[in-house]
Amino acid sequence: MSILESVVIGAGQAGLSASFHLTRLGIDHVVLDADEQPGGAWRHRWDALTMRDVHGVAELPGSAPPPRDGRRANVVVPQYFDAYEQEHGLRVIRPVRVDRVTDEDGALVVHAGARSWRSRTLVSATGTWTHPFLPHYPGMETFLGEQLHTVDYPGPEHFIGKRVLVVGGGASAVQFLGALAPITETLWATRRVPVWRTDDFTPEAGAAAVALVEERVAQGLPPQSVVSVTGLMFRPQERDAERLGAYRSRLPMFSRIEPDGVRWADGRFERVDVILWATGFRPAIGHLAPLRLRSESGGIQLDRNGRGTAAVRDPRIQLVGYGPSASTIGANRAGRTAARGVQRALSRQGAALEIG
Repeated sequence: MSILESVVIGAGQAGLSASFHLTRLGIDHVVLDADEQPGGAWRHRWDALTMRDVHGVAELPGSAPPPRDGRRANVVVPQYFDAYEQEHGLRVIRPVRVDRVTDEDGALVVHAGARSWRSRTLVSATGTWTHPFLPHYPGMETFLGEQLHTVDYPGPEHFIGKRVLVVGGGASAVQFLGALAPITETLWATRRVPVWRTDDFTPEAGAAAVALVEERVAQGLPPQSVVSVTGLMFRPQERDAERLGAYRSRLPMFSRIEPDGVRWADGRFERVDVILWATGFRPAIGHLAPLRLRSESGGIQLDRNGRGTAAVRDPRIQLVGYGPSASTIGANRAGRTAARGVQRALSRQGAALEIG
């Protein structure tokens, strides 16, 4: 079996950015994508999410982003990614669902069912969308209504006439309440008191938020999302829900779930028809487990004090869409950084072969 210089796993924004920069550096590689068509996680977003609603799709390197208009994001962004792959001749193989990556005699072997690829380096760009986090609460298996996570959100019309409990303190929860409160009855529960931004979210503020996440991955701690440290903001489309008091009536977390609702430790009970878990995601890095990259603190430590993308325990491995690059704020920069990290790793391997 021939050996590639690099393999990129994932064809979302970070993966395509990494592939673009690898191509510019003349590094022989392929991109493996689990989906049948381009678009990454954007293909699976709900129909009601428009380009005007999204936080902002940072442009891929060498191109301009789609306009922020009323078109569906799950159509526009996949079209944008598709055109980008074609324009730059990126070698994307799909559908390929990677099971695991192993080290065999110094080569990295990417396994996907009966298929495998051997490579000298690896860029893992699998993001978080395929690994939703759902906390466990006593009695949740007895609930007779619907329980949906962000990944299952079908759009606001589905909830008309239902009493909906939105759980979670992030941007998705704010967006869901913004869409649902004007058309149906909502409740909101969070573990912590939400922190609201009153200033503009400037590029400097974004950089400061990324720096906080970098601190964690520099120490080998499990990363927090960039959104979790930016604070919450109202967009124009959430103002109706704000006027209706959807955010002022925030509740602390309940202690248990019952067949027809939720109950708090003080005995308070609220009947609900739907629990919408806007509880976030975790990094989708299970395929890297055989390489034993995690630190004793539970995360994968990255180089350059968390500003780099190379795994400290194995610099052949670059992670994008992990930690500080798990958002449109940092994904493009991480793609460029990863490509340069691959180049350095290949140079070191070449030097070692010459010495040997």
